[in-house]
Amino acid sequence: MASERFLVTGAYGCLGSWTVKQLVGEGVPVFTYDLQGSRHRLHLIMDEAELANVTLLSGDITDFDLFERIVADNGITHIVHLAALQVPFVRANPVLGMHVNAVGTTVVLETARRHADQVQGVAHASSAGVYGLASSYPPGPLAHDALLDPPTLYGVTKQANEGTARIYWQENGVYSTGLRPYIVYGPGRDQGMTSTPTKAMLAAAIGRPYHISFGGTSVYHHAQDVAAVFIKAARTRLEGAPVYNLGGSTAHMREIVAAIEAAKPEMAGKITFEPEGLSGPTEIDDSALNAALGPIRWRPLAEGVRQTIEHLAAAAEANKVDVNRVLA
Repeated sequence: MASERFLVTGAYGCLGSWTVKQLVGEGVPVFTYDLQGSRHRLHLIMDEAELANVTLLSGDITDFDLFERIVADNGITHIVHLAALQVPFVRANPVLGMHVNAVGTTVVLETARRHADQVQGVAHASSAGVYGLASSYPPGPLAHDALLDPPTLYGVTKQANEGTARIYWQENGVYSTGLRPYIVYGPGRDQGMTSTPTKAMLAAAIGRPYHISFGGTSVYHHAQDVAAVFIKAARTRLEGAPVYNLGGSTAHMREIVAAIEAAKPEMAGKITFEPEGLSGPTEIDDSALNAALGPIRWRPLAEGVRQTIEHLAAAAEANKVDVNRVLA
C-alpha cells in the first residue's frame, strides 16, 4: 500500500465519501475528483483530521485533458470511478446523462490506457439497473450471466460502460472491474430513486414519521461495505474486464421497517411504505463476486440499520445533516 495513490471520482456522493473514508483510514494517499459542490457527505462521515489527509481536486469527468493531467501529475495508481448521474437526473436531461455516464467512463478508461505503466487498476460502478423486469428471469436468485435488459436510459448508460470496458481490455489490455450495486443505504445516501429507505432511517433518528416510496423485496448493501468492495476490485487485476453483481441482505420492506422500529421502538407504526415493489429482480447470486475477490462480508441488515440511525441521530444533533433538505 505504500506505493498506492487512489483517485476517487464522484467523491462527494455517498459511495465516494465512504470510499475516501476507508482509504484515509488505511493511510493510503487519496485524491478526489468531482465538480465543485457541497461536501456535506464527506463531513457527515469524516472528521476534520481525516479530511486533512484528502487532496480535493475539482473537475468535470467529461474533461479528458484535465482528468488525464491530474492522473499523470499526481502519480495515480488506482481509480475508483463512481461519478455518474442517477436515474431521475438522466431522465430529466438525457443528453447530459449520456455524456456524463458514458463519455465520462470512456475518459477514465482512455486515461488508464495511456498511462498503463502507472495506473494498475480501475473499478467502475455499473448498476443492477442493467437488468430488466423480474418477470423476465426464472425464479430464484439472479444469475451472474443473466440477460441485460435495462428499462431506463440510466441502465443503458451502465450497460454501455460495461461494453466499453470489455473492448478496452480486448484491444488494449486495460484492467478494470465493474460492480453492480442494487439498493445502497447508510449515512450519506440522500438522493436517488432508492434513497427513501435511508431517509426513513434519518426520519426515525429525529422522531419524524416517514413514508417510503416503494415496497417489495430487494437486495440492500450498506454503503461502507460497498466502498470496501470497490477498493478491493481496484486492487485486484482481473483479466477480461469482468462485471459482478453484489450480494447483501435480501429483505422485504416490512423487514426494513421492522429493523428501524427495533432500533427506535418509539417509531412503531410511524414508518410506512408503498405496497408496490421495484420492477427489477428481487434476489441476486453473488457467488461469482466471492470467487473473484474472496468472501465478501455484508453486515447483517439489523446491524446496518441500527448503525445508520445512530450515526444520523448524532449528526442531526451536531447539525451535520440538513434534515429538512433531505426529507423534503
